[in-house]
Amino acid sequence: MRADLGRVLRQPGVTLVDQMQIGTIGLLIIALLVILTVLSSLRICSEWERKVVLRLGRFGGVRGPGIFFLVPYLERTPFTIDTRVVTTAFQAEQTLTKDGASVTVDAIMYWRVVDAGRAAIQVANYTQAVMGAAAGGLRDIIGRNDLSTVLSQRRELDEQLTVILDEQTEPWGVKVQSVQLRDIKVPDNLQDALSRMAQAERERQARVILGESEVQVAQQFAEAGELYRTHPTALHLRGMNMLYETMRSGVASVIVVPSSALDSMNLGMIGGLQGMAAQNQAQPADGRRQPPVPVPSPATQPTVQMPTQPSSLPPTQPPSLPPLA
Repeated sequence: MRADLGRVLRQPGVTLVDQMQIGTIGLLIIALLVILTVLSSLRICSEWERKVVLRLGRFGGVRGPGIFFLVPYLERTPFTIDTRVVTTAFQAEQTLTKDGASVTVDAIMYWRVVDAGRAAIQVANYTQAVMGAAAGGLRDIIGRNDLSTVLSQRRELDEQLTVILDEQTEPWGVKVQSVQLRDIKVPDNLQDALSRMAQAERERQARVILGESEVQVAQQFAEAGELYRTHPTALHLRGMNMLYETMRSGVASVIVVPSSALDSMNLGMIGGLQGMAAQNQAQPADGRRQPPVPVPSPATQPTVQMPTQPSSLPPTQPPSLPPLA
């Protein structure tokens, strides 16, 4: 090219200006080629991305994030790996548990790529590999536990499945952060049996709680009876409080109190004292004082008796028997 350019410049009729123009054009072409080469080796990587570099077909490292350059015509970046957390839902349909029950389990998995080089080199499609491992691990966990464990111990199963998948995907440069069982679908006939079992369990617990409460109430009554036996005044106060609460309600009612209660609580004495106070307050018009009413002693307290209603029917005579022959 230089020889041709020199022959052109040595030709007759080519001035100095023409020579300068030809040189400028050559420099522009060279600069353009340099710029194109630099731009072709320039790479820009986002914050959440990593690019795997291959140098002459061999692994040359991981670049990013930001701007970096490649060796022209020697290095290339065929893989761009996303390092953000990926949410993947998967399902295990009609899987048998340890006790032979068929269930369908829906789960969700949170995972991310922590080593872009191994994710690109060690496995052809790391996304499909992680999904296959998750489905197989879920079926394995369900098959090793019975139905009651699957239904009641979800947190423990989540932790076990997370550990299993993390160990399996570690050679691929993938980190499984957590796995959660979202839904467990049980057949209808099995749901009826489980509902009956749960109802029976609730009834058993209710009976047990009722029996325990009865025992506690009986113990409290026994303690109260012992306390009343040793302290008769407390029993009297309790009876008077019950009468007060009944009369304070304001509802017209008839209270039947046995005479033994009157004797034990000295209600006759209290009633006599109240009547004497009422007579002392009621003074006659002439100003004469009435003689004091004697206070009845506990031995002469009246007893409350229920009146008997007379029968309206005439007395019946016993039937006469015919004379014996």
